[in-house]
Amino acid sequence: MRFYAANQWEINDQPTLFPYSFTCKRKQWLIPERLLPSSMSPPNIKYSSLIRLSDYPSTKWYFPNVNKTYQPEKVLKNMLTGRLLLLDEVVQKIPLNLIHEHVANGYIQYKTGLDFTTSEPTCNRCGNNDSFLFGQLTCSRCKKSCIYCRACLMMGRVTSCTPLLTWEGNEERLMNVPQMTWTGTLTLEQEKASKFLRQQFETLKERKECLVWAVCGAGKTEMLFSLIERALKAQFPILIATPRTDVVLELIPRLKASFPNTDVNGFYGGISEEARYAQSQIYVATTHQVLRYSRFFPLVIIDEVDAFPYTHDKKLQFAIERARTSQSLTVYLTATPSKAFKKKVKNEELAYVKVTQRYHGHPLPEPQFIWIGNWRKKLSKNHLPLPLASWLSKHLNDHKQILLFFPAVNVMKLAEKIIKTVFKQQKVDAVYAEEAERREKVMRFRNGHTRLLLTTTILERGITIKDIQVAVLGAEDTIFTEAALVQIAGRAGRSPIAPKGDVSYFHHGKTKAMVDAVNHIKRMNDTL
Repeated sequence: MRFYAANQWEINDQPTLFPYSFTCKRKQWLIPERLLPSSMSPPNIKYSSLIRLSDYPSTKWYFPNVNKTYQPEKVLKNMLTGRLLLLDEVVQKIPLNLIHEHVANGYIQYKTGLDFTTSEPTCNRCGNNDSFLFGQLTCSRCKKSCIYCRACLMMGRVTSCTPLLTWEGNEERLMNVPQMTWTGTLTLEQEKASKFLRQQFETLKERKECLVWAVCGAGKTEMLFSLIERALKAQFPILIATPRTDVVLELIPRLKASFPNTDVNGFYGGISEEARYAQSQIYVATTHQVLRYSRFFPLVIIDEVDAFPYTHDKKLQFAIERARTSQSLTVYLTATPSKAFKKKVKNEELAYVKVTQRYHGHPLPEPQFIWIGNWRKKLSKNHLPLPLASWLSKHLNDHKQILLFFPAVNVMKLAEKIIKTVFKQQKVDAVYAEEAERREKVMRFRNGHTRLLLTTTILERGITIKDIQVAVLGAEDTIFTEAALVQIAGRAGRSPIAPKGDVSYFHHGKTKAMVDAVNHIKRMNDTL
């Protein structure tokens, strides 16, 4: 989009565009090209007078203070409060003239999509400044060659002429008084972590970070309840972010059950337009969706902070930082902290609490290594490796549910055909990241309608089902890191009714990651 940078004398007689008086001084007012009155549009002005925000210094833009006598549009306020959105997103729901009316009354400001003040362009939505992650196109809107960011393209295109919108009006929020109905009892280990988090929150004076290092099945969500309750009582919006949609879907019903009169909403790819821009008290979002937020959350909780893609994607880490207010607490949750986190802990640069015991007091199931030779060759000949077939048969005959992990989608699909032929009487499903019915299939497994669920590493986290047996085919594959294998093992034995479970790594040669994963679990169990 192009804008006309108008001087004071040009806007004095435009009450439609400028509903209340103000003085631009030496700055200029930005008028969207589509809203220019005939007296101010071509051919009365030159096309060269129409600018892109990225080509015009922001120090010359004029935005008025908030006009407190103006009543902002509720839908627009709800959509933009706490968010940084493309103008293209907003005009799909709100007319441009109404958006500009809010700009004229000080409630909305424009921001350039791309910043060119340094040697390399920077995306103001995702922070990308890698020259290889920018593209170029001939733009029909600004009539020029436009650079665009490829790093966050899946969220809508940010270009040289794309404005981003921020809400500058009052963010007063009338929240329901929180009522926590969870009546469970924390273990001593859980209470230690809960108390630690409350202390971090109560001494909050600036930006602060802390780590909760807790074994799989420690009951991390319940440890958070007291902290969440205190933040809600302080009228703080809360962000719980996680790299995986499956974790979002698991957390929402648990939070709603524990805080029944609190607005808890999920934000992830594929939800409706209305749900995507809803206001909430607790925002449970994938880390990609956090790209739409800015300077809004005094409490940010990142679950599974070591999970892909968050650990490898700088734009997601940038999004979390920008979503925080200047005085805020970020809580990192993980069972398998990265080397960077461990180094910070060792150097006393990061406050942390460690929980080495599952909430039911039983040890983590220790995986067994089962050598199966060249399993890829056997699959290519439509045969299951005998040790795997025997393992599956044993647990299926005992009426157990099984979660079987694969290193790649193509391998899983090949094995799926063979398994469905060998175990014709069993209900078998397969899921992976792009699977259209993934949520439905996972729900069927949760409800006990499916006996055997084949999966990629997409379900290494965020799935809690009692009495399941877990196996990995091809555990030697490089995709199965120490952290991934520990998390996979953590799917078993999560219920006090069935705290043991069988975890088996089927392999064609042990790797360091496999050995490290087992040693990691043994060290945690040795502290019991």
